[in-house]
Amino acid sequence: ELRADREFVLEAVRQSGQGLWYVAAELRADREFVLEAVRQSGRALQYTAAELSADREVVLEAVRQDGSAMAYAALELRTNGGRVIR
Repeated sequence: ELRADREFVLEAVRQSGQGLWYVAAELRADREFVLEAVRQSGRALQYTAAELSADREVVLEAVRQDGSAMAYAALELRTNGGRVIR
């Protein structure tokens, strides 16, 4: 299935991070894959596995790309005064 084909999907996500919505669940939970996606489109953070929306590095990369991505960060990061940077 193409949704689980890492190389194919990564290229699609490079074109639009929003494409992460269509990716197989195991890739949305793959930290390295998600980092690449949010570097392309910070808003892709909204489609990641819950544990990755709480990952400081993933959120930081997303917010660097698009500040509005903070809205998709896990509650504990959003309620920390927005301090994602280490």
